[in-house]
Amino acid sequence: MSSAPREKADFKKKLGDVPHKPGVYLHRDRFGRVIYVGKARDLRKRLAHYFTPGKQMRSDLKTRALVEAIFDFDWHTVGSEPEALLLEGKLIKEYRPRYNVSFRDDKRFLLVKVDIGEEWPRFRLTRVKTPDDGCRYFGPFANSGALRQTMTFMRKRFGVLTFGRGSPTERERKSSTYQVPMKLADTTPEQYRERVEMACEFMGGKTKELLDVLDTEMRSAAEKLDFERAAELRNMIDDLRQTTKTMTRYTTTMRHRLKLPGALNPATDLAALGEELGLPGPPRRMECFDISNISTTHVVASMVCFLDGKPANHLYRRYRIKTVEGRQDDFASMAEVVRRRYARVLREISERGVTMDASESSVMREQVDYSFSQEGNAEMARRFTSAGGSGANPQSAIRNPQLPDLIIVDGGKGQLSSACAELQRLGLYEVPIIGLAKEFEEIYRPSRTQPLRLSHESGALKLLQRIRDEAHRWANGYHQVLMKRRVSESLLDECPGVSESRKQTLLRHFGSVARIRRAATAEIAALPGISHRLAETISEYLRERA
Repeated sequence: MSSAPREKADFKKKLGDVPHKPGVYLHRDRFGRVIYVGKARDLRKRLAHYFTPGKQMRSDLKTRALVEAIFDFDWHTVGSEPEALLLEGKLIKEYRPRYNVSFRDDKRFLLVKVDIGEEWPRFRLTRVKTPDDGCRYFGPFANSGALRQTMTFMRKRFGVLTFGRGSPTERERKSSTYQVPMKLADTTPEQYRERVEMACEFMGGKTKELLDVLDTEMRSAAEKLDFERAAELRNMIDDLRQTTKTMTRYTTTMRHRLKLPGALNPATDLAALGEELGLPGPPRRMECFDISNISTTHVVASMVCFLDGKPANHLYRRYRIKTVEGRQDDFASMAEVVRRRYARVLREISERGVTMDASESSVMREQVDYSFSQEGNAEMARRFTSAGGSGANPQSAIRNPQLPDLIIVDGGKGQLSSACAELQRLGLYEVPIIGLAKEFEEIYRPSRTQPLRLSHESGALKLLQRIRDEAHRWANGYHQVLMKRRVSESLLDECPGVSESRKQTLLRHFGSVARIRRAATAEIAALPGISHRLAETISEYLRERA
């Protein structure tokens, strides 16, 4: 099933259907890929700017290049500008369009977290929501400035602790900031919890009575000609309304409700993918590999796993390539990571040995030639895995080692051939594998000379793109971690008296420069080859550069 690049849409005709409402819009190129995501207070006016000849001439070079690349656009309306900002950030993180700069990192919107299990619960800011941790979360909040002003207001109005950890300090107990109606020093934990409950109701949106009181205070100040105080109250009311206004929370699990082109329907897309690739059924478990070799200093690889069309983060793996040094060789790197991954999977399956006898277990461990066997490694591994999972908890079965229904490598014929050769050495002839080449989104299959090209509107292709992009993100993230660690470790290169061997001794023992910095001088001096005087020099050197 092949598809040619799409023709340009009739922008003038399509703009007539765009409403004058806040929302987000997505620009697509001739292959249907999202190349830009934006938000607007008025969608029709904002989109019209892109296609007005006079405005195009006054645009900068980047905007002109974007406009020339646009072949179609989509839009989605929301209830308010803050909702548009939240949705814009979500979509940019998902599609990672080439013309967007903001939101492409992993930074998320702020949340307010309060741990009710603490004796003295505190309201703190966070960007990550941890499921099932017993805490209450409010947000996310699009306007961080308004949120911080609201936290200050809560501290004064309700007398609740913000930021910090643990029980209130002596300074906090005596502070007049928390005197509502009495200081914390005269308040019991039970009385303090009543304050926390009122603050939680406020953060949850029950603000009408309080906003009415502030509005009355503002009008009273204005009547007394105290305009400075009135303006302060007006700004406070605006911040509180922005922070506590009820908004739709756009999450990954709600993508299907947005009804945007490209939104995934996992069951349908998996069935379509299985049919397109000629698989016996939908590939419920898919594993995708990507190599990141931005420089020869650190060549790394990633493996991400999707179960039933959704990311299974607990099964993600990252690898440092060991056999390819001082050069960039994607083929050899792909071969190594595939070999390491599935040799380990076979070994772990054999070690579980749920129903197999000793002879079968030894066969799996040795991975011998199957020329005299009717059953290959793949079939045997699936049988052992199936036997071990019968009657077991489905969640524990998912975590158990097992072979995927489909392997995807990021790349074309070269990467695919390298991966296939390693699978054959392991006896895994029956495991389906494909290569996804990024430039034209072509699908390469073993023993097929011509690539498979799916429609860019196909849910099957979008599912493959999503897992490929996730593997790319995971690999690049690991590469950045290692580069930051290398920059940190390079501090030791200029430390007086620290040779390369001593540097490696320090890093092997402590694990990082940050831990060396926190270590006592005596602990550093206890390492072989490091005197007490040199330990003092190292400690002082790292503290000065903290």
